[in-house]
Amino acid sequence: MITPDVLTDYIRKSLPDAMVTVTDRTGTMNHLKVVIVSDGFQGKNLLDRHRMIYQALDAPMKDGRIHALELTARTTDEA
Repeated sequence: MITPDVLTDYIRKSLPDAMVTVTDRTGTMNHLKVVIVSDGFQGKNLLDRHRMIYQALDAPMKDGRIHALELTARTTDEA
């Protein structure tokens, strides 16, 4: 289990300007819908954006605190 604040901290280490919204999909806090808005995504395609997020969340993904993610990654212009 991971809290929204801890997840946001992981993401902001890679994307300091990120606005992060976390929704618990199952009530267990390990199946999450995450919306991230950051200018760090500027010029990146969807696959590269998702790679950036997965890299930022590597530790909680590996240790099982996050089991499943549904991602939305936008720039501030796209939001």
